[in-house]
Amino acid sequence: MAPPFRAEHLGSLLRPDELLNVRATIRDDGVSAEEAGLPAVERKAVGEVVKLQQDLGLQAITSGEYNRTRFWGLFWDEVEGTTRLQDAEAGMFRLYHPDVVSLIEKGRKIMPGDSVIAGGKLSHNPSRSLSNLHELQMVQQFVPKSDWGNIKLTMIAPSWFHMRYKQGRAYTSYANDAEYFTDVAKVYQSELEMLYKAGLRNVQFDDPGMAYFCSQDFRKGWEEDNDNIGTWEDLLDAYIKLYNDSIDKLPADLHTGIHLCRGNFIGGRHFAEGAYDIIAKKLFENLNVNTFYLEYDTERAGGFEPLRHLPKDKNVVIGVISTKLPQLEDKDVVKDRIYRAADFVAEGSGQSHEEALKRICVSPQCGFSTHETGYPLSVEDEKKKLSLVRQIADEIWGEP
Repeated sequence: MAPPFRAEHLGSLLRPDELLNVRATIRDDGVSAEEAGLPAVERKAVGEVVKLQQDLGLQAITSGEYNRTRFWGLFWDEVEGTTRLQDAEAGMFRLYHPDVVSLIEKGRKIMPGDSVIAGGKLSHNPSRSLSNLHELQMVQQFVPKSDWGNIKLTMIAPSWFHMRYKQGRAYTSYANDAEYFTDVAKVYQSELEMLYKAGLRNVQFDDPGMAYFCSQDFRKGWEEDNDNIGTWEDLLDAYIKLYNDSIDKLPADLHTGIHLCRGNFIGGRHFAEGAYDIIAKKLFENLNVNTFYLEYDTERAGGFEPLRHLPKDKNVVIGVISTKLPQLEDKDVVKDRIYRAADFVAEGSGQSHEEALKRICVSPQCGFSTHETGYPLSVEDEKKKLSLVRQIADEIWGEP
């Protein structure tokens, strides 16, 4: 069976203390990764988390994102032409963007932490773009070669370092968004081609920003921002085109998916609310990925009605298990929700309920540790949640 699998998870898993302690030593004491022993500790941790997933019966094996400190990783830092900003001036940002609203405290004049802009023309340099490749190859060490095609690599959305910035502030060397997006797409094409040659057959783009279009507050902020060129619908169209330009030259056996969530910050905090209805038709019909991984654990994501727009050749992974709360969901309630989702998929596509179910899978709504630390579940909680995903998949479909 090829991806997506009936029992999925979204990438990040809770990191072990040994790994966290080594990274803290590097950060706090100023020693190198080699001096702190990070390579060996990281390799050991990835091997253990691969075994955890295998023992739980999961097929789409990830690194747990143990090679990263945050879900977007280092890929954009490795792109030629990027400039990292630290504690950037708040005026660069769309102050109604959900991440920005949450992270810039009232009265503050900076965006805390780091961000990236295109300080020059963007291009892909295979000798510099190493973090995704390193992560893939590390997981491959612990998976039989016959199963390498199941390994899932999560990548940050190509629009990640654009949406948060005011009009024209995501770059300094481009005349407009269209020019910028053209080069971003080329970078992603080259990165994915390189990873394909290394054995990657399963990629999931993590894209909270796409879900932010569902937020009434974001759309209202966009409409009131006189600096913007075009409507928020124009931006949605531009992002869909950016994705399609990034993946349209990929081999047919490279499975692509997009994960939408409304934020999973430290403490399990979300940044936005809003149903998929307003973007569903364009998103599902026009975005040329194979699979949509959708947050659906609470009412903030709305109902399943938008799944009527899912085309017959695309899949949906229903994220109905929460990574924000330790309480274990009721299995029968979750199964009923999956069947309800199938009703809408069937209604929209003209398929039978059973045919629609073949294009549906189940997962948690997000990763368990989007950032390095600070999440409310224990490792035992995580195992119980993933075991529940596996059990539900077995009872509904009886296949991987």
